Amino acid sequence: MTGDDQISHSTSDDPKTPLLPLHDEIQRQHSFRSYLTSIFTPKNLYILLGPLLCAIICLCVNLDGNSTGRNMLAVLAWVFAWWLTEAVPMPVTSMSPLFLFPLFGISSADAVAHTYMDDVIVLVLGSFILALAVEHYNIHRRLALNITVLFCGDPLNPPLVLLGICATTAFVGMWIHNVPATVMMMPVATGILHRLPMGPTQSNVENKFCRAVVLGVTYSAAIGGISTLTGTGVNVILVAMWKGYFPHEEPISFSKWFFFGFPLALLVFFALWGVLCLLYCSRGSGEALSAYLDKAHLKRELELLGPMVFAEKMVLAVFSILIVLWMTRSLTDDIPGWGTLFNGRVGDGTVSVTMATLLFIIPNKKKKGEKLMDWNKCKKLPWNLILLLGAGFALADGVQSSGLADMLSKTLNFLERAPYLALAPAVCLISSIITEFITSNDATTTLVVPLLIQIAKSMHLHPLLLMIPGAIGSQFAFLFPTATPSNVVGFTTGFIEIQDMIKTGLPLKIAGIAALSLLMPTLGAYVFGTNKHVL
Repeated sequence: MTGDDQISHSTSDDPKTPLLPLHDEIQRQHSFRSYLTSIFTPKNLYILLGPLLCAIICLCVNLDGNSTGRNMLAVLAWVFAWWLTEAVPMPVTSMSPLFLFPLFGISSADAVAHTYMDDVIVLVLGSFILALAVEHYNIHRRLALNITVLFCGDPLNPPLVLLGICATTAFVGMWIHNVPATVMMMPVATGILHRLPMGPTQSNVENKFCRAVVLGVTYSAAIGGISTLTGTGVNVILVAMWKGYFPHEEPISFSKWFFFGFPLALLVFFALWGVLCLLYCSRGSGEALSAYLDKAHLKRELELLGPMVFAEKMVLAVFSILIVLWMTRSLTDDIPGWGTLFNGRVGDGTVSVTMATLLFIIPNKKKKGEKLMDWNKCKKLPWNLILLLGAGFALADGVQSSGLADMLSKTLNFLERAPYLALAPAVCLISSIITEFITSNDATTTLVVPLLIQIAKSMHLHPLLLMIPGAIGSQFAFLFPTATPSNVVGFTTGFIEIQDMIKTGLPLKIAGIAALSLLMPTLGAYVFGTNKHVL
């Protein structure tokens, strides 16, 4: 045996010698650790949280032998765990009742699918198509510039200019969902602001005015949305839940909601304007801003748009007819609307889709054969919001049909003696605080309103006395950038900071809760008939 053989033999017999090369072993350990890290991510743990909560409730909770009610509670835990953590995209979570309800024996596949497309969803779908037409033909920009010119006096009065911009945004937000309304109006507002000096050369007065305008647009869209059923998904969810839980009661029509929502929105809007003027429009600011914001500049912007063409006029005409038909379909018991001509078979969704269909029939007179709208322009339809609304209706229907609503009602009997004047503001406040963290007032409404219905039953109150404060309260999420998508749009412009939102949003939230608490038992009683008994 040679010396080399001896060394090799002694090395192989050494018990401390690794069987495999060290660097391969380290690489294998590292890859295994990476594999485990890739599996146990927060996102994957959040995905498991939904089914885990569902399993725990199914195994450990006993609701007086009502297995369907228990299963519904388990499904609610699953869906809301995914909504709150965004473990999977929200639209995907919104579709989960379509498979969870049949699997857990809550309702049939056909029954749950029907809740995803009813008259209220059709109302939203048609209004979104009309909103896309308004955006495509730049009608919102023309409207904003015209109103701003109207309020832009000589000498310049910054509070009046701010009022014009905010009022335009609120008006657009009345007829278009508040998120698209904010997205449409923010470039118009920032385009006006870019006439001011930016960066280090910007004075404190100019900086404050920029903040006021961006905050005004952000919040005005949400406030305008309170006025009408199409302004926000929250109103749609509320109306659909009222119809689902109380099918024998008179449904809330577009005009009925407007008679309550518009005065409320008006009070909150002027509170917003007052707060912004107080905090951001100091005396003498008109002189500093007049060099950059005058009627001549704004009129030049209007001239660049050119005169209104046939297509713009037709879209505006269709939109105006839609509003008139919405407002006059159902008026009062003494003065019935045009809906009686069809024996009550038509709804607000019927009108919405009829007017949207006209956009695909009327020519735009730009090119031969082209219509005002084509389906390619509709690719931007927010299906995520439509699916979210459908999920809300499905969950509300499941809570009712499974018997879970009755069980919740029994546990809330202790609230019978609670005074309404104390409960309504508390409900509104809690709902608004929840939305600050959930990032979806639609999800908050879906969660809160069924509970409020049971609380109202326990207190022997008309359900709308709590349902409306709970739903509208979720729209008073003004404090944080992540509270609503509209807030995100405003914050990402770079003009405002979190402290600006808190400083403006807190008094606005208080004003909104106060206005709602005042109007609900007074104007609300007259409009919704909350003094009557509910079946």
